[in-house]
Amino acid sequence: MLKKPAKLKRGDTVATVSPSWGGAGEQELRWRYEQGVKRLEEVFGLNVVAMPNSLKGAQYVYEHPEARAQDLMDAFKDPTIKAIITNIGGEDSVRLLPYIDFDIIRYNPKIFMGYSDTTIAHLFCLKAGVSSFYGPAILVDFAENVEMSPYTIESIERTLFSNETIGEILPAPKWTSEFLDWSQSNKYTRRTMKNNKGYELLQGTGKVQGRLIGGCIEVLAFVNGTELWPDIEMWQDCILFFETSEEKPTPNNVRYWLRNYALQGILHQVKGIIFGKPQDEKYYEEYKTEILKVLKEYNLEQLPVLYNMNFGHTEPKFILPYGALAEIDCDNVTFSILENAVE
Repeated sequence: MLKKPAKLKRGDTVATVSPSWGGAGEQELRWRYEQGVKRLEEVFGLNVVAMPNSLKGAQYVYEHPEARAQDLMDAFKDPTIKAIITNIGGEDSVRLLPYIDFDIIRYNPKIFMGYSDTTIAHLFCLKAGVSSFYGPAILVDFAENVEMSPYTIESIERTLFSNETIGEILPAPKWTSEFLDWSQSNKYTRRTMKNNKGYELLQGTGKVQGRLIGGCIEVLAFVNGTELWPDIEMWQDCILFFETSEEKPTPNNVRYWLRNYALQGILHQVKGIIFGKPQDEKYYEEYKTEILKVLKEYNLEQLPVLYNMNFGHTEPKFILPYGALAEIDCDNVTFSILENAVE
């Protein structure tokens, strides 16, 4: 069982960090960062501090993984900081590994949230035995043009501000992956929303329950076989969650990655899998074909699989707490988190 952090309350202090790309510190994007911070303050009543190295610009942040790691360690150590939220993802959080003190995370459990390349930092928390949160980032969801999505706000409040059971997570009624340039001229332009089809059951019957583990499928591939890769026991009886990034990996790659999970015995250990909506719904049907193909190759045609879920590289999004007990109900095509995520 992973340690659960304390819940957030209005008036708490949260820290923002850049464990991967340092774009939040670029002059032309600083407005976007400040807009995300303003939402944390005005929507959720939080105080926000930027960790010292997080806003020094993309070049500095890239060249100094040790500084990024220092920010992360210092944020965990600081007792006045109650949560840590990443500014954005990227592709090189793996370079922080030599500078991570897992005991600092282990003995200072607190809310840590982000997605995409932040998968790596979630694995830091997992290795330290602390639950973290696959969810919104500052430059994206908090800084959404015009206003935050009510769906995302509700997920944050249910998951991080309440120690009640989270319960059923409904599909978002609408979604978008539209890219609008992050220039101030677009600040008041809403992105185009599309009607959402809801969750799709690819296979399986009945109900299954398991503890949540997963992340961005490309980023997980970075650490496959390293000391960060979870032991086989961590995958036992879990519900796997996978999503793909804005790079929109080919269906072939999804097939190759899933075969690797099968070859490791992981897919034979899990209770079910949930997949996030592909960005722009590109390869929507092709990914389904590959998922079902691999599961058939390994005689896993009864394994429950839910598809087109609102997490990862799609907006709005809900939050997945690592280690929380979740349920896939195939007969009703529903997904629920059966416990509280914070104490």
